Amino acid sequence: MACALPAGLGDDVLRMIDVPGPRYTSYPTADRFSPQVGETDYELALSRRAQSNSKARPVGLYVHIPFCESVCYYCACNKVVTRQHGRAEAYLVALEREMQLHAQVLGYRTPIAALHLGGGTPTFLSDEELTRLMRAIRGHFTFTASAELAIEIDPRTVTTARLSHVHALGFNRLSMGVQDFDPEVQQAVHRVQAREQVQGLVDDARRMGFDSINLDLIYGLPRQSQASFATTLDQLSAIRPDRLALYAYAHLPQRFKPQRRIDESELPSPSARLAMLGQAIKHLLADGYVYIGMDHFALPEDELAIAKHQGRLQRNFQGYTAMPDLDLIGLGVSAIGRVGPQYVQNVKEVGAYQDALAQGRFPIERGLALSRDDLLRRSVIMALMCQGRVEFESVELAHLIDFRSYFEPELNALRAFAEQGMLRIEARALALTDLGWFGVRAMAMVFDRHLQRTATGRYSRVA
Repeated sequence: MACALPAGLGDDVLRMIDVPGPRYTSYPTADRFSPQVGETDYELALSRRAQSNSKARPVGLYVHIPFCESVCYYCACNKVVTRQHGRAEAYLVALEREMQLHAQVLGYRTPIAALHLGGGTPTFLSDEELTRLMRAIRGHFTFTASAELAIEIDPRTVTTARLSHVHALGFNRLSMGVQDFDPEVQQAVHRVQAREQVQGLVDDARRMGFDSINLDLIYGLPRQSQASFATTLDQLSAIRPDRLALYAYAHLPQRFKPQRRIDESELPSPSARLAMLGQAIKHLLADGYVYIGMDHFALPEDELAIAKHQGRLQRNFQGYTAMPDLDLIGLGVSAIGRVGPQYVQNVKEVGAYQDALAQGRFPIERGLALSRDDLLRRSVIMALMCQGRVEFESVELAHLIDFRSYFEPELNALRAFAEQGMLRIEARALALTDLGWFGVRAMAMVFDRHLQRTATGRYSRVA
């Protein structure tokens, strides 16, 4: 069943939301972390969890595998490009030591409700290495009966046999980076993969019984045009993944060295980007996808769409999720974790990561202890982004404030969105309209106290 394109989603609104800003997989965002919070603080946070009544509550587990065989020019992930697969051995040893440190402090095999293997390319690991990694995880943690086990795979390097092995290890969710099916665009970003490869793997995954399959697209890439992207969208319709992430390319060559290989003259103009965004939204809604929020779409029967309908959406470092709000343990280089009101991030260099663990230390580089104001604003931003509604009374009772007085400047700033039909400012609540979901990221930025103090040029565009 097709969904209608919201009235009012024209160029004026798209331009209004097309500003640089965070994706709010956390609040405050990771760029606010500081070296003042380190391994001692993290160990204390884990100890407090182990001694609390919530110690048996499940956690999320993220494992970062940084290795890739080749570089994709658009990529902004923390990665190590190498064809030396032997490097995985020492890295796995370090991961196992990091698990041991967590188990020692927590004192028991903490239950895991959600596992995500990201990268880099997790399938850089061989079948034997993936088996070893999963054995180590099960040796130090325990999975709940309904746990979600997700893995990012590279369709250029994964065969049917490899996919079968991944499924046998217990993974039930897949994510594949497609970005674009046009050969010219693929050559411009150094990621050439045939549509048939992706289609074949999706078909195999469905036969094997994977619960959900996500594909990623990027608009704003070099050599993309509205016509070429329309063809990619038509090809996507034939594959029909359960979920789709539609990301805007952020060209920041001063921060991400591989992007310097992209010819800036081949990037689409701002007006062309907006046109591609509009046509993608229209195409996906016509195909029956539910708009989840920001850059996420899902089929109506997918758990994400059901969770949005039921008001159960949450957000974590992997994006939208139907899982409850959980503490997150991050393993591997650059991995981010959250325990209670504290965020931490591991060191970003493989050598420094392995050295710290060889010395029996948590490889924490920086973090952030959330203030009272951070916790308050986090609750508002997450309610807006996940439920599309902020009830003043709920916030007031939880944080002992008067909402209208505390957020008077923010409410005034939101009136511009209300005038565009994106938001209703009610007597005791804020409520997104159908149109407003497309600008939710821009509205969340209004509540970001940290963002108001600095420039926004470090972020990708909202649209």
